[in-house]
Amino acid sequence: MDKRLDPQKLPQHLAVIMDGNGRWAKQRMLRRIVGHQKGVETVRVIVEECSRLGIGYLTLFAFSAENWLRPKAEVKALMALLKQYIRVETDRMMQNDIRFNVIGNRGDLPPDVDREIQSTIDKTSGNKGMLLTLALSYGSRQEMVAAARRLATEAAAGRLDPASIDERAFGASLFTAGIPDPDLLIRTSGEMRISNFLLWQLAYAELYFTDVNWPDFDREELMRAFRDFQSRERRFGMTSEQLGQLPS
Repeated sequence: MDKRLDPQKLPQHLAVIMDGNGRWAKQRMLRRIVGHQKGVETVRVIVEECSRLGIGYLTLFAFSAENWLRPKAEVKALMALLKQYIRVETDRMMQNDIRFNVIGNRGDLPPDVDREIQSTIDKTSGNKGMLLTLALSYGSRQEMVAAARRLATEAAAGRLDPASIDERAFGASLFTAGIPDPDLLIRTSGEMRISNFLLWQLAYAELYFTDVNWPDFDREELMRAFRDFQSRERRFGMTSEQLGQLPS
């Protein structure tokens, strides 16, 4: 643990947009897939570090709904890499008491990849430690539209009173039902946008952007992000004076 960090003020839920794998490879005149392979190594490091620190929830944006538009060869290579990662990391998840979860439209994924996902979800379901969630074939606007459609269907069928639909009911219809909203979002590689990721859930998250490409995002970079997070005052619409009057 970095001595400059307060272990009591770490984010309960960390979300990460892992950007810059292709850029990292291009800077080194390597194939894009090499950047993704290096990025997988970073995932392993960050997952283990977050688990060790006691972070309760880690959500990684691994493959967006829009990423299907990439060249077919790259998508095929990414799916193979994803399948390999899940298979290889299952034992490590078990050793570290990590639960595995996926959000997104799993029906879009190749059947063999989805089977690997379900196998790991089942194997780790009894673990009590950090919940590791991969967002795969995920788009937040699509998620919210699907939630609205489900609620509308229930209301039309007479099983739900429209007047009872509030933020809690809507949140319970999202992929992340039962998971607390992220406290901190990290995006690597210098881009400063959300890119259709957890739009509802990030309403009050702190946003941290770094120029470091994901393959180079190591433990020290994670500590730097956490130190920045701990330097901020999270007011949730209140004033500093009001925060000071709340019971500790």
